[in-house]
Amino acid sequence: MLNQQQDNTKFRAVQKKNAFYHYPIPYRPLRQPSKRRFSVDFDLSKHQEMIRKEVRRFAETEIAPVAADLDETETFSSELTRKMGDIGLFGMFVPENYGGQELDYLSYIIAVEEIARVDGSQAATIAAGNSLGIGPIYYFGSEAQKKKYLPKLCTGKGLWGFGLTEPTAGSDAGGSKTTAVRDGNQWVINGSKIFITNAACELSLGVTVQAVTGRKPDGRNEYTCFLLEHGTPGFKAMPMHKKMMWRASNTAALYFDEVRIPKENILGRQGEGFHQMLQTLDGGRLSIGAMGLGGAQGAFETALKYAKKRVQFGKPISKFQAISFKLADAGVELECARNLLYKACWLKDHKRAFQKEAAMAKLYCSELMGRVADSAVQIHGGYGLMKEYNVERFYRDQKLLDIGEGTSEVQRLVISRYIGC
Repeated sequence: MLNQQQDNTKFRAVQKKNAFYHYPIPYRPLRQPSKRRFSVDFDLSKHQEMIRKEVRRFAETEIAPVAADLDETETFSSELTRKMGDIGLFGMFVPENYGGQELDYLSYIIAVEEIARVDGSQAATIAAGNSLGIGPIYYFGSEAQKKKYLPKLCTGKGLWGFGLTEPTAGSDAGGSKTTAVRDGNQWVINGSKIFITNAACELSLGVTVQAVTGRKPDGRNEYTCFLLEHGTPGFKAMPMHKKMMWRASNTAALYFDEVRIPKENILGRQGEGFHQMLQTLDGGRLSIGAMGLGGAQGAFETALKYAKKRVQFGKPISKFQAISFKLADAGVELECARNLLYKACWLKDHKRAFQKEAAMAKLYCSELMGRVADSAVQIHGGYGLMKEYNVERFYRDQKLLDIGEGTSEVQRLVISRYIGC
């Protein structure tokens, strides 16, 4: 027992390799508990649960019956996109005065997750339409730009692209070669972009383009973003086909040949483009994480259902340890992924730093889908290689998640910097 006459230090004996080491540990008397209440709540709100239920119902009744055919024929469905707009899946985090739903970011992520649980292509349309299309205009646009573009984009009757990637500038976004030169009250854009989602379909209204607009005092390129509408002379958008994944989403290559736009089409201010793009990608990583989580959930459920029905050696294969352990491991990782992704969204919704967690969620959820989809195909055996089984589509759709909006290697680089490497 310690008393007040003793030194205010106690010692703990730690046995290690038959020797004892003593570490001084300060002794502090117990204090009265703080009046401030602390809590950790993992429950979704009733409204968030309702969103999950309604989006799941929509995905299963409207998307699931046509997903395989759209994938096989590489068909972007304007009809499905408009229906997704009708139930409020565009502009979910945008205020109502601009035509949005004015919901929290987690509600939006839950919606992407539920669409991805059924079909990656339609989830890509939603994720890119919100995070990459609507997001930059809402966060950085002028009041006039918001009022002009957001109301239509928030209905699903129009889509907007995010022009960052170029043939020679992927992970190195700072390597962009597209240029914009000021000429009086206009800017003249020349260059190209590639792998741009939602930029070349009948619903495409335009694209946000990052371009080099000069040099900074330190010699680095200055980047500025511009809002470029379809139909502008010199601007061409060409659909890209023969993709391995997301075959029912719209992907485009963009070309700019002496494209002239008014100076009012600058997004924000000159020189802010690189910062805008990086901030956009931070939010976009959460939606890619949601696609990974939802896709992994869909592949898991498909494999579990099959394993319960498939009989070998006189019993369902789910009863064999080799199969049940694969499913158990997937269940554990899905729980981990959902908690990581939802925490990152919680941080964003509470206006706290979330960039590290977003990179972690994007990395973990995207690679998780790869592991789960691989196990799901293995559980299906030969049938998992056939297109009439949805698990084959999950397997293909996953690969872009390791690459899009920052490769897994880039995510690890980002994370390593945040943890102090």
